[in-house]
Amino acid sequence: MPWLEYMAVRALIALVRAMPERLVERCGTALGLAFYFLDRAHRRVAEDNVRAAFPGRPDQERRKIVKSAFAHFGRLLFALLKFSTLTDDELLARVEFEGEERVRAAYAHGKGVLFVTGHFGFWELQAMVHALRLRPMAVLARALDNARLNDLLERIRTRTGNTVIYRQGTLRRAMRLLLAGESVGILIDQHIMSRDAIHVDFFGRPAATTSAVAALALRTGARVIPLFALPLGNGRYKMIYEHAVEPPAPDVEDQIHEFTQRCTDVLEMYVRRHPDLWLWMHRRWREGAGASAPAGKDMFPAVEGDTN
Repeated sequence: MPWLEYMAVRALIALVRAMPERLVERCGTALGLAFYFLDRAHRRVAEDNVRAAFPGRPDQERRKIVKSAFAHFGRLLFALLKFSTLTDDELLARVEFEGEERVRAAYAHGKGVLFVTGHFGFWELQAMVHALRLRPMAVLARALDNARLNDLLERIRTRTGNTVIYRQGTLRRAMRLLLAGESVGILIDQHIMSRDAIHVDFFGRPAATTSAVAALALRTGARVIPLFALPLGNGRYKMIYEHAVEPPAPDVEDQIHEFTQRCTDVLEMYVRRHPDLWLWMHRRWREGAGASAPAGKDMFPAVEGDTN
């Protein structure tokens, strides 16, 4: 089965290479909607999450958000495969950048840069073009269960110069990079069960969140910059670098918690603006009531800390 999955993805890349952009988007949308109708477990999780996040919105609007989110992640998959077939110049020709002067200033500070985002928009594409436009970064990630597919995904992620850091020695390696003035990218919207988890508010509910970003930033003095990739249509994207998240004052009682909350607040702001671009299918909040997706291989594999 792992071999067949790998060959199927390789064949899909070959098809996507020859597809015009509109067809890539249509195929991605069709794939996402297929999972919307077939994957009832994750659809229930998404519906519960959207209902809790937007209690004042009508049911019809919430259902539209869920359906659009599934369609988006199908498009994300096809866009990533399409990007894997493009040259560096073709990649840069498809994107525009906003706020890159903030990144250059953060690099010039000399204490490293932590880029934070979530499973939002086209985050994989942003990391790829970031390395071409600015400087390569190290991306923290969880390895896929299928080793062949993981190797393929790693080749895609690193083809523009980035590196991938997996679980072993993650914080030590990230620390060394930051102290050397380099950059590290971290997703902060995953449910965390490890000892570094703290609870911060996300859409008004406590969500177990990694404290690593705040701990690394306070320890090294690294700048923390949220980044987001939004679709512009017809295969084009806007890569946004927000203002650096200000660290809390030294007299704040719990600096780690406050810093983590500030980073989470920026992500929530973007999800509220574009709710159809976030991964509502993930069981982000575990303490409250909500559906649980069963174990199994599907379009939305478990992310770091996810114990489906």
